[in-house]
Amino acid sequence: MGTSTRWKGPSGDRWSSAARRLSRWREHSRNADQRLEQIAADYLGALHETLRADQSAFGLYDTACAAGERLVRALGSLAVGGAESEEALVARLVSEVGGNGGTLSDAAVRRGAAAAVRDVRERHPELDVAMDTGAAGGGFAWDILCDLYQVFFAHMAGEFLRSVVAEHINLAVPVLIATDPEGRIADWVAEKVVELVPSPCEESAGATDLAQAVDTAQLAVGAVRDPSMTLLKTAESLVPRAVGRVLGLITEEAAGEEGAAA
Repeated sequence: MGTSTRWKGPSGDRWSSAARRLSRWREHSRNADQRLEQIAADYLGALHETLRADQSAFGLYDTACAAGERLVRALGSLAVGGAESEEALVARLVSEVGGNGGTLSDAAVRRGAAAAVRDVRERHPELDVAMDTGAAGGGFAWDILCDLYQVFFAHMAGEFLRSVVAEHINLAVPVLIATDPEGRIADWVAEKVVELVPSPCEESAGATDLAQAVDTAQLAVGAVRDPSMTLLKTAESLVPRAVGRVLGLITEEAAGEEGAAA
């Protein structure tokens, strides 16, 4: 009350081990890139281990799930009308998805939304002209929105670890700040976990196939299934799985067992 304490980051043996390895890392040393990837894997493993022991740790799981639900609502509006530029789209998603919380997890969500927009633009060069000229007012195609969905959750996890790594650097080895290892670690983490995030487009494809017979019958009475609604419902239902996978709460083994049981 009335005072503030600097957050020193998560504690525990695995976090400390990753921090020690980081303190010994130097950009121009032998195998520096490979060693930094190993350190990134250490931090990601520490995060997963911590959340498996306590799902409420850092408030990250609940924050990410809430943000995912807000993201789905944003995707619905983006499918109808897009932003005018990359800057406008970043501002829109940071506002609509990021919320106004002040925790480290909230900040990771906001930075993850911004990073996701940049990532999607790199994946879809066809957006360059529209965004550069401010002519992206039409709705975004669903293949783009599904990519945005996937990379958002991945970047959210990476951005959370970016803050942890940055704090460890400030506390232990401020000389490393100039080399930006925290940014490279965040990028590695996002690239590593994005493949774990289910795609609403891929998941809804099966549901669409199963519904084709029903749709055919409905055509006779003028009722047609809205593909966007199917995708939005699918995206919403996938949020807990997406968060669980990037945070290590759902492993590949558990996902396989779940699929077999189904």
